[in-house]
Amino acid sequence: MAEKVGWTFLSNHGHVLLCLARDPDARLRDIAAQVGITERTVFGIIGDMVSAGVVEQTKVGRRNRYTVHREHQLRHPVEQHHTVGELIDSIGA
Repeated sequence: MAEKVGWTFLSNHGHVLLCLARDPDARLRDIAAQVGITERTVFGIIGDMVSAGVVEQTKVGRRNRYTVHREHQLRHPVEQHHTVGELIDSIGA
């Protein structure tokens, strides 16, 4: 697990999104290790993003491949005038 750092500027949802943008074939265990959360939590976060239409999950053999819909608007009123792609690009994923 990643080192505990207290608070961060991005939520776990943001961290998982960046991991998927960097590696569409990432396994839950790899994402969990990078973010510092459990695989079960990653599974739930990905489910949230799939339900919201931000991420598409496709089965490829026994693995999953994730497509991030970069054109999707961010959800919070403070940043809703920006897209998922803009967030990813600003972080450098």
